[in-house]
Amino acid sequence: MSIFAGKTLMITGGTGSFGNAVLNRFLRTDIGEIRIFSRDEKKQDDMRHEYQSKYPDVANKIKFFIGDVRDIQSCRNAMPGVDYIFHAAALKQVPSCEFFPMEAVKTNVIGTDNILTAAIEAGVGAVICLSTDKAAYPINAMGISKAIEEKVAVAKSRYSGKTKICCTRYGNVMCSRGSVIPLWIDQIRNGNPITLTEPKMTRFIMSLEEAVDLVLFAFEHGQNGDILVQKAPACTIQIQAEAVCELFGGKKEDIKVIGIRHGEKMYETLLTKEECAKAEDMGNFYRVPADNRGLNYDKYFKEGDTKRSEVDEFNSNNAYLLSLEETKEKIASLDYIKKELSGEGNFIQ
Repeated sequence: MSIFAGKTLMITGGTGSFGNAVLNRFLRTDIGEIRIFSRDEKKQDDMRHEYQSKYPDVANKIKFFIGDVRDIQSCRNAMPGVDYIFHAAALKQVPSCEFFPMEAVKTNVIGTDNILTAAIEAGVGAVICLSTDKAAYPINAMGISKAIEEKVAVAKSRYSGKTKICCTRYGNVMCSRGSVIPLWIDQIRNGNPITLTEPKMTRFIMSLEEAVDLVLFAFEHGQNGDILVQKAPACTIQIQAEAVCELFGGKKEDIKVIGIRHGEKMYETLLTKEECAKAEDMGNFYRVPADNRGLNYDKYFKEGDTKRSEVDEFNSNNAYLLSLEETKEKIASLDYIKKELSGEGNFIQ
């Protein structure tokens, strides 16, 4: 972890699932300080007590800043001394963003612009913005707002000076706050049928640890303006639900189909066909470099781009689809699931 030795890392939206995963990964390393920036004092207080109990010898590395990405001055107030930023603050529930799209714009678009503006002003070394597969070919307000977030990040990168700006785009993070697996576990334990939207729907799945790995890969290997994507596997919602049933004693025959919710897709896309045209294969990851052509469009009446991709988009229908056993194994490997299965329960990321 030498690249973080003695450095100050700020996590926006740091009380969420991703922030907790980063703390658990980094707190015992040689990092100097981890700054949690968020607007909910209750969650911050809970986190403070949790880590003082869990890591009493290093919990003093965590510093808490009350603020809101929607308010640029509170972003600026938290920046002095920050070396790097993981920007995780977001509204990410698809149905709620459908009903309140301007709230998604305020947090996901304006909030990102505020963080990047303040970071560039403060000379922060690197900002990694967390995005989502829903930003590719977006059809819902959440995805559209995250797509604009990516555009804001790429645009800012053109004039960011010493501040490197990258985006990471990934699929569903299993057992993160608000995700479906904890809901299914509760339904099974309460003797209720598991509810799912559409059995044939496919989704990319990854663990919180893999989400952190992707952000660290972007931090270490990304270039200014890049979008980085992990080659995640996928599965159908039916397979995922059956895997949870087998792990927690639910009845697969009682699975109840409730229909697609507001703004949901049948499958998700991590790389569009247009992005595949210029994506660089980096092993377990794809890198999509920024389009840094200038704004002088006149010459493009004479000079076009002759290279077009023959590659299809990378989506959850043409990705590697996990079998029931593979899905069950992946879910069972999660810390959340291990604690739930051991009887500790109520383990909240």
